[in-house]
Amino acid sequence: MYNVISRKKVPALNLQETLIVLAIIGILLLLALPNLMPLISKAKSIEAQTQLKALYNAQTTHRYMHSKFSADFNELDFEAPKTVKENGTANYRYEIISADNATFKARAEAVTDFDGDGILNVWEIDEQGNPKQITKD
Repeated sequence: MYNVISRKKVPALNLQETLIVLAIIGILLLLALPNLMPLISKAKSIEAQTQLKALYNAQTTHRYMHSKFSADFNELDFEAPKTVKENGTANYRYEIISADNATFKARAEAVTDFDGDGILNVWEIDEQGNPKQITKD
């Protein structure tokens, strides 16, 4: 007695079909990516706006306590996040451009070029508290 096991063929994709599907997905991504770049830049600029708002709040608190704005992050108890170039996660570096008794100006400048056009994104905030995009990436 000979036991014969019947084998059924299971429908599946072979290697060639899988590679064709991956190639089509890659082509679709290449077509869609240029349209998504402005959205990526906009999403990354939210970081700058949020940090500048935090800096504005720290400046306002410092002014209420000392009757002047400060040009020193340490006096404001504000620690700028480490940038991606410093093995951190931030896409912007932050600086206080000017500060006196009545006014201040702070800047967030991108450390990477989001869309590869050679222009770095720059945001500024002043004593009014509204972040403004100075240079659009």
